[in-house]
Parts: sequence; structure tokens; C-alpha cells
Amino acid sequence: MTDTIKVGMADYKVGENPSKIITLGLGSCVGITIYDKGKKIGGMAHIMLPKNTNPEKRSLKFADVAIEEMIEELLKKGSRLSGLEAKIAGGSQMFAFSSSDEKKSIGYRNAVAVKQILKELKINLIAEDTGGKFGRTIELDLSTGELKIKTIGHGEKYI
Repeated sequence: MTDTIKVGMADYKVGENPSKIITLGLGSCVGITIYDKGKKIGGMAHIMLPKNTNPEKRSLKFADVAIEEMIEELLKKGSRLSGLEAKIAGGSQMFAFSSSDEKKSIGYRNAVAVKQILKELKINLIAEDTGGKFGRTIELDLSTGELKIKTIGHGEKYI
């Protein structure tokens, strides 16, 4: 029987095969999955904001804090940085205003920050489904590393 591990907003979870990890309701938030295909373990974070600016108040709502802590837990479980791969989804602009610039939207800034953090950590980003104006639910299958993305009004796909 497969366990399903739920990740709430501003949180992360780590699991192992044969579990699945799921998070619901990604709008401007970004879901980050990091997977070790050799060990078949991985994690998922649901971040709300790009970067923590107060080092005394660390929160998992920030991409830099959540990614750092999730990777630290994966390393404690025996993963090596060089064996980790990432996939991301979300970063939508949920509320469109006629004069709004997509590059100023929090969804866009979240996605850019996540990519930059992964690059700095030398974690290979192998797939992404970001942007748009719709919500997403994502589910990571820890037996394969496959990320299922269910969208509101845009169907379902795997990356």
C-alpha cells in the first residue's frame, strides 16, 4: 500500500519509495521537488515567497529556507548533492490586472528565485511547469520521480 504524504503551504516533507508526496493549491506559490533516483527518496516544498530577509526569523514560506532545509534532510538520509534532481511547478499570476507586468508578479519572482537557488546549489532542474494564470496540484511518485500536475481547467500532465 502506498502512503500519501501531504505538504501544506509554507512546509516541506521528505519521503521514500513507495510513498507519494502531494501538495494542493499552487497559485503564485511554487512547488519544488527534489529527487534522488538512486535511493528513490525525495522531498517536496510548497513555498510562498522568494527570499527570507530576516535571518532571525527563518520560515519555510521562503524558497531559500525551505530548499536548504529539505536538502539537508535528504543528505542526512544518505543522498549526495550530485545525485539530486529538481522539478518545479506553480508560479502563476492568479490575479490579472490590465496594467500589471508579469515580471513583477509574485509568482514570476518565486519561480525565478527557486531557479537561482537551485543553480547556486548545483542541483539540476530537469523539468518545470510554471507561469500561466491557473492553479496546480502536484504529486511526486517516489518510486519513479515522476511529477503529476493537475491543473484547473488545463488538464493533467506528467513531467
